Amino acid sequence: MKTIATLLLLATTAGAQTGAVKAFTGATLIDGTDRAPVANATILVRGGRIVAAGPASAVQIPAGAERVALDGKTVIPGLINAHGHVNSPGDLRTYAAYGVTTVFSLGGEPASVFAARAAQSTPALDHARVFVAGPVLTPTTPDEARSQVAGVADQKVDIVKIRVDDNLGTTPKMSPEVYRTVIDEAHKRGLRVATHLFYLADAKSLLDAGSDFVAHSIRDADVDADVIAKLKRRNVCVSPTLMREVSTFVYESRPPFFSDSLFLTHANREWMTALEKPEAQRAMRASTSAQRYKVALEIAKRNLKRLSDAGVPVAMGTDTGPNGRFQGYFELMELEQMVSAGLSARQALTSATIDAARCMKLDRDLGTIEPGKWADFVVLDASPLTNIANVRRIASVWIAGNRVAR
Repeated sequence: MKTIATLLLLATTAGAQTGAVKAFTGATLIDGTDRAPVANATILVRGGRIVAAGPASAVQIPAGAERVALDGKTVIPGLINAHGHVNSPGDLRTYAAYGVTTVFSLGGEPASVFAARAAQSTPALDHARVFVAGPVLTPTTPDEARSQVAGVADQKVDIVKIRVDDNLGTTPKMSPEVYRTVIDEAHKRGLRVATHLFYLADAKSLLDAGSDFVAHSIRDADVDADVIAKLKRRNVCVSPTLMREVSTFVYESRPPFFSDSLFLTHANREWMTALEKPEAQRAMRASTSAQRYKVALEIAKRNLKRLSDAGVPVAMGTDTGPNGRFQGYFELMELEQMVSAGLSARQALTSATIDAARCMKLDRDLGTIEPGKWADFVVLDASPLTNIANVRRIASVWIAGNRVAR
């Protein structure tokens, strides 16, 4: 492992070829590890990556470095959404504006988003990173399962996505024979499988079949020792997506966040207009599914706490991207929902940084503010460890050491 001194030498001797060093100074650093926050920290960035990060007394700033003063601020790693949806490259700027610097898009991405992924490993990046699943697979037979997996494998997706859900009894559910074939075929091709699910029984069956990532909460019943053991046996991560449940009923009336200036800065106004129509709000109030999802949210929150207490890895996710699930802002609300479920502010933040990076196999490059990783971080006006709502108090966002337009 290179020492800080060696990295600093590389920064100064190679700077002419790979770009100047930036020095971010004066902030309290929450680096995403188990270490305590560091007051008066310095972060050095070169070529889009972190060269050094730690107490100012331990980090020497090279001559000629560009200095960015962050006195009185708090720096956290960029937030990682382990379950979102990116409909166009423009969504990546919306996510980034709210401090979500990486999105694992679980289905439905157009070619332009694949192109954005292909171009993101650059020190010039100034929008959120994206990883893709391609089409959500919908086979009805084992032969279709094998064919559809082959199709997404040819697209070079980062993960395979399937849905095993009957939408509260209103649609057919993928059969065990078919989803087992999807999982087996994906694994043969070196691909992991993310599963949308709702029911406890399906979760157990999918885990037995080899599902690699649970993309939603179990929402019909309390988790039991059996499913916890199945999750821990292969270290399978769960993405709670609590805000997905909130979105199914919150528009019964005009939600308070529709008046939040932070929300309004980047909100999809067409969605807002449609959701504020009286007839739309009446329909949601009368919806039996909305009432059932209200109950499901409370079950999901209980299960999140139990899974976390049991040591099951949790990766923050929201299922944002579809109509009414506002990208970027909902991720901040998700962290607050997680704390209201009983997680500590640090646990919630960890679920959106290093734990999400580990769950999505991105931790070599992302998830903490440490030497060698991409310089993706958020500057806040106050510490989220004191109050998780402080994640809304964004002063600036940096991706590959570049300031994001907000």
